[in-house]
Amino acid sequence: MSAPGGSYGDRPRGPRRDGRDRDDRPSDNTVRGRLRARARKKARRGKKRGFSRRKVCRFCADSTLTVEYKDPKTLRLFVSETGKMIPRRISGNCARHQRPLAIAIKRARQLAILPFAGQGI
Repeated sequence: MSAPGGSYGDRPRGPRRDGRDRDDRPSDNTVRGRLRARARKKARRGKKRGFSRRKVCRFCADSTLTVEYKDPKTLRLFVSETGKMIPRRISGNCARHQRPLAIAIKRARQLAILPFAGQGI
């Protein structure tokens, strides 16, 4: 049973922004459509996503740095301005140091050394 206005597939297709009708475009089962789809796929593949920063764990690189909940200056580097912990893939920490870092941030929050939320919220 369909709705009074018709189903989604029965809806008339209006003109696009460029003035052409939607039915004027070549479909994917024509040669031209397949070539266009292949070109779009190739263009998507060429784009790089993400960060270009080199990922190095600060704690592995500098052995004098330690993860302690009592050091808010070091912990603030791994907390965003909204108060969230920065994930490993962005901060560059290794798993071995990210785990104690998360625990240290949570302890510092409980002791009011670090805020739960960012500034001005």
